[in-house]
Amino acid sequence: MPRTITTILAISLAALVKFSVPAGGKDLGTYGAVYPIAEPDALHELKAKAAKVDWAKMYSRDRMAGKIREYRPKDLRKLPVARHDRAFLVDMTYTLDRDIPDGKGGILYQKGDTFNPLDYIGFNRALVIIDGSDRRQVEWFQRSPWRKDMNAMLLLTGGSWYKTGESLKRPVFYADRLMVTRLKLQAVPSVAVRTGRFMEVREYAIR
Repeated sequence: MPRTITTILAISLAALVKFSVPAGGKDLGTYGAVYPIAEPDALHELKAKAAKVDWAKMYSRDRMAGKIREYRPKDLRKLPVARHDRAFLVDMTYTLDRDIPDGKGGILYQKGDTFNPLDYIGFNRALVIIDGSDRRQVEWFQRSPWRKDMNAMLLLTGGSWYKTGESLKRPVFYADRLMVTRLKLQAVPSVAVRTGRFMEVREYAIR
């Protein structure tokens, strides 16, 4: 039985015995030996263990900063380099694979319902997707019209977000597997922009 449960039972039993004696009852004396609870308090035990941990070493600022700089999604999907210029439209309509409850015991949206998120959100940002580990693609971005467009969102399918961001002096993010799948990306560098109820994806061959 866990220590905390043992302690609670012992305290509860002691309290029950103390308050169950009738008013005006006689002192019947002590029968048998009575010992204090040798088990340490659970909270004190946790505090004692925490005091022995070198928190500065375990959660040092430099160590955490290093982990953040080296972070890469586990589902990062590396794409090949575009060989030809081409463009295609992507229908963003999505089909629900499960019921969405309304929080009141009913169903707000049923499995199988379809919707296009572009019908509900105003999205006017260009998504520029490159492989940050390919120097040619980074240089392509530097020469592109999106280099100075801070409304354009730069996404990576490979390479370090930190090193790429430092070299370009701008925010950099990762294009995870879900985004690659939804935009039907097949090669990089690519640029995705909204065109009405569709996203238009353009692949650019590096010459």
